[in-house]
Amino acid sequence: MSTKVGGHDVDWPVLVGLARDGDEAAWRQIVDQLSGVVWKVLMSYELAAMDREDAFASSFFRLFDKLDTVQDPKKLPGWIATVARNEANAIWRNRKRMVPSDQLPLREANCAAIDEGLLDRELLVSVAHAFDTLPAQGQALLRLLTAVPALSYDEISALLGMPRGSIGPTAGRLLNQLRRAIRLDDEQGGRG
Repeated sequence: MSTKVGGHDVDWPVLVGLARDGDEAAWRQIVDQLSGVVWKVLMSYELAAMDREDAFASSFFRLFDKLDTVQDPKKLPGWIATVARNEANAIWRNRKRMVPSDQLPLREANCAAIDEGLLDRELLVSVAHAFDTLPAQGQALLRLLTAVPALSYDEISALLGMPRGSIGPTAGRLLNQLRRAIRLDDEQGGRG
């Protein structure tokens, strides 16, 4: 059964079935059909263009990730609108919590008394503990992004089975999660 999206008839069950079977053209058509819905939602938020693009990519990454669980494909426009709202709200909340660095109460540290080797070891332990808190897919993504020689996004996309457009935003979120975990580990005195 087809429904109208943006004035076009879309046979969602057929399109979703093809996309589930790995048909890239069907997946691109799903994205094309739902892009207007996502942008309409995101434009209603006071977000920077980069944040909107991140929310856009995240919305479709979530759809791609959950495509196998979709029970009623005709409801995808409503589902993706809800996901886009959730993504925009999450970004907005995170931006609201950020404090500009010029407003942080900073003090000078006496660096002469600090053992450089000790700091390097502590940092390495903190990073290792924090990295272990990331999901396996996230660890794999960050490892591939830092591989030598460097891999292209297309190669990473093929290796991990994730959309090319979601690699950057996903890596950004993983790095933020890694930073938070490192701070938490440091606050707990290196006990992970």
